[in-house]
Amino acid sequence: MGEQLRISAKVLAEFAMPDFCPRCFWVKHRVPDRLPYQSFPGIFSSIDSFSKRVVHGLFDNGGEAPAWFESLGELVGYKKPPHHSKFNIVDEENNILLTGDPDGVFVRSDGSHVIVDYKTSRYTPHQERLFPLYEAQLNAYALIGEQCGLEPVSSLALIYTEPATSDDEATGEGSHREDGFAMGFVANVIPVGLNTSIIPPLLAKARDVCDSDLSPLGRRNCRNCRLLNELLDVAGPGRRKTPPPP
Repeated sequence: MGEQLRISAKVLAEFAMPDFCPRCFWVKHRVPDRLPYQSFPGIFSSIDSFSKRVVHGLFDNGGEAPAWFESLGELVGYKKPPHHSKFNIVDEENNILLTGDPDGVFVRSDGSHVIVDYKTSRYTPHQERLFPLYEAQLNAYALIGEQCGLEPVSSLALIYTEPATSDDEATGEGSHREDGFAMGFVANVIPVGLNTSIIPPLLAKARDVCDSDLSPLGRRNCRNCRLLNELLDVAGPGRRKTPPPP
């Protein structure tokens, strides 16, 4: 076993996907934060942050959860989501530091905790395909939480905040403001089963892939592997190298 690995719950959850590719993960692990041609619009992070403040504000001002939280049980408050620098555990068997950044932590009337993750997206069949990823991510949070001050964790959920963009919404009186316009959101709460036993096998897989000195074989018919091979063909030996900009 090599030196201690640090891996986030979000990254570990990739191992739970049916179309997981060891080669793609290995490449990303070897060149973290340096893969080319990648970007993520910051607006989604801003919307997620706003969603959290809206929910927390309801608790702060009225002491009650929003009506659309009804399926989460009787909630009496929330806890500020812990930072990954404090919300982490060491898996001794695989020597992995597992970290987490949960979006929301709510407290039930019995003192137990509900951990949620916000998604600025419509809940579509594509999102259903990603369910194993989110299930593993939330259960990793639960595993960490049980050892980092959130015991017991009694429930997990995904909260999809879907933009309301119908013609009626666009022409409604509430959409117009003097300084621009307002867009509403519809919330969908999707329960996620609490089953932290799925996490240890994922940690073992992560250790195995990350310890490899050579690139593992890719998943059969992996689209990203095909694209990577095409990129290597274009920029491979014998090709004219473009000098970096001054």
